[in-house]
Amino acid sequence: MIRPRITQIETPHGSFSTPIFMPVGTVGSVKAVSSDELEFLGAEIILGNTYHLMLRPGHELIRNLGGLHKFISWERPILTDSGGYQVFSLSKIRKLKEDGVEFQSHIDGERHFLTPEKAIEIQRALGSDIMMVLDECPPYPVSESEARRSMEVTLSWAKRSVLLGSAGDDPLLFAIIQGSTYKSLRKECLERLLEIGNFNGFAIGGLSVGEPKELLCEMAKETAALIPEEYPRYAMGIGLPEDLVEMIGYGIDMFDCVVPTRNGRNGQLFTSSGDVQIRQTRYKDDPRPIDENCSCPVCKRYSRAYLRHLHLAKEILSARLNTIHNLYYYLSLIREIREAIRKGNYEEYRRNFYHKRSRAGE
Repeated sequence: MIRPRITQIETPHGSFSTPIFMPVGTVGSVKAVSSDELEFLGAEIILGNTYHLMLRPGHELIRNLGGLHKFISWERPILTDSGGYQVFSLSKIRKLKEDGVEFQSHIDGERHFLTPEKAIEIQRALGSDIMMVLDECPPYPVSESEARRSMEVTLSWAKRSVLLGSAGDDPLLFAIIQGSTYKSLRKECLERLLEIGNFNGFAIGGLSVGEPKELLCEMAKETAALIPEEYPRYAMGIGLPEDLVEMIGYGIDMFDCVVPTRNGRNGQLFTSSGDVQIRQTRYKDDPRPIDENCSCPVCKRYSRAYLRHLHLAKEILSARLNTIHNLYYYLSLIREIREAIRKGNYEEYRRNFYHKRSRAGE
C-alpha cells in the first residue's frame, strides 16, 4: 500500500524510528562534523562505505581497534554500503566477473578483487548494524537486455551473500532491487529476492544515476509499492529535501545522500523557504540568519553576510558551519514529517512544504 508510515527498526546498537535520514560518513567521518556534533544535531544512524574503508585505513585495522563504532566514537547504529555504487562509478578502472569485481584503488592503483562474500566479511569486520549485499548498479540509459544481465548478477550475488547473512544478534542484511527503469525487471528482481529469503529489508538501488526526476520518482514509487509492508524500504542515494517529502509519501522509510554535506561545502544552504546560494552578492551585507525559522546553532549566531565572507575566503569554518546548518535542516525536516504522519496530516504538511519553498530568494 502506498502511504507514509512510521516504523521501528531494531539493530545491535539500538533502535531508531523511520522515516529516517542517514548522514553519509563514507570513510568513517561525516565530513566537517564530529560524532558529538552529530549526536547534538539528532542523527540516529549514519552510513559508512565498505569500498573506501577496506582501502583506507583497512577493515582489519578497524576490527583490531574494536570495530567502526569504537574507531569513530559513535555508539548509535551504522549502515554500511557494500561498495556497489563505487564499483559503478569506477567503470574505467574495474572489470566485472561472475565471481565479483576486480578494480584498481583510486588511492594508489593497487588491484583488488571484491566478491559478495568479501563484502559481507568486511562489513562484519567493521561491526556494521545494517549490511548491504554487493550489487551491480547499471548506468542510465541502458538497454533492457543489459539491465537484465546486471539484475541477474545482483541476484546471484545476493544469494551468495545470504549464506553469510544475519541471525540472532548479528547485523541486519538488506538486499538491493535493481532493474534500471524497467518496471517488469524491478518486479521480477524483488520476487526472486523474496524467494531467496533471509533478508531483513530491501533497498531500491540504481536510481539517481542520471535519469530524469519524473522517471526517478516513478520507479521509486512503483518499486516501493511492491515491497511487502513488513520490510523496511530504503531509497539509496536519494536525498534532496523535496525527494524526502515525496518519497516518504510512497511508504519509503530510509534515505541517505551526500547533498546536505557536499552542497554545504559548496555554499548551498537549505532553508524552510528555499535554497540559499551563499556566494551571491545579494548576501554581502545581509544581517539575517540563513533561516529565520531555524533554531540551529549557526542560525542563532551568524549572519548570511558572515557566512558569505567565510565561503569566499575559503575558510575551513565555512564548511563546518554550512554543514551543521544543512544537517540540522534535514534531520529537523524528518522529525517534522514523522510528527505530521503521527497526527494524520502528512498531505497538509506536504502542501505547506512546497508553498514555503516557493518563496525562495526572499
